Amino acid sequence: MATKKMILDLDTGIDDALAMALAVEDPRIDLIGVISSYGNTLIETAGQNSLDLLHLLKADEVPVYLGDSHSSTTQTFETMPISMAIHGDNGIGNIKLDPATRKIEDQSGVQFLIDAAHQYGDNLIYLPTGPLTNLAAAIQKDPAVAELIGQTTLMGGALTVPGNVTPFTEANIHQDPEAADFVFTHQKNLTMIGLDVTLRTLLTKKHTKEWRALGTNAGAQYADMMDYYIDAYDRLDIDHRGAALHDPLAVAVAIDPNYVTTIDLNMRVTYDRNSGDYGRTIGDNQKLLDSTTTKVAVNVDNERFVRDFQDFMLDILKH
Repeated sequence: MATKKMILDLDTGIDDALAMALAVEDPRIDLIGVISSYGNTLIETAGQNSLDLLHLLKADEVPVYLGDSHSSTTQTFETMPISMAIHGDNGIGNIKLDPATRKIEDQSGVQFLIDAAHQYGDNLIYLPTGPLTNLAAAIQKDPAVAELIGQTTLMGGALTVPGNVTPFTEANIHQDPEAADFVFTHQKNLTMIGLDVTLRTLLTKKHTKEWRALGTNAGAQYADMMDYYIDAYDRLDIDHRGAALHDPLAVAVAIDPNYVTTIDLNMRVTYDRNSGDYGRTIGDNQKLLDSTTTKVAVNVDNERFVRDFQDFMLDILKH
């Protein structure tokens, strides 16, 4: 079976950095590019973080593109204070990485996604871990994209648990609910990996201690990042047991769907600011009898995933 091609769409913060490491390391996929988005930090910072992390992981051959720098309904973007508290001022726990030798590509991330969808079709996995602005823009520019991409697995949303920005809204969806609703109602073969499952996948300082023990630069840098993230979870009363592996779980599920249990459900995202549930990911009651195009993860084998994730990271970081 041919190796699947993967495009990551990252607002590169700390858990995005972990997701990238998995995508670089796993032999079952070929990471063909990273699109930068806004969210955990500004788009230019996210793009440079991605380049520098790829350099750290000895994957300089993977190109990085800039997507749209703000939501589909605004003209600017400012990082939320809570995002800076969790991910640091620079998105990666305020650590300094050696700068990459490669530069960000001139081509837009949206056009790169369109071209890849036509080139690879069913063999392409698209994996956004931030807002869905870039995918919505690609579909609006070329509607065929919605049918061409073989699998879209996103980290975002919350169906069975509260949101982490409002009682209903998860942070990635909150950045651009209009774009998210457009994606949910147009994109085929979509899987939502939301807070329902990601909050159950916790990494601790026991794990990062093993990364440090490898004695490598990558092990130390990733441990510094993750310890910052774990400390933020504790300090902000998000979880005192560890920090959630939001984005890495999405990558893992895109490769091995058996990590999660899903339900088939056509989804909508509310975007009426006066509704009281702005940015809510919820089933579409107008399409309850229609064939479904979206799967929503509602349970996860968290013990197997965390164990497998740690094994992967120890392999990645030992070099």
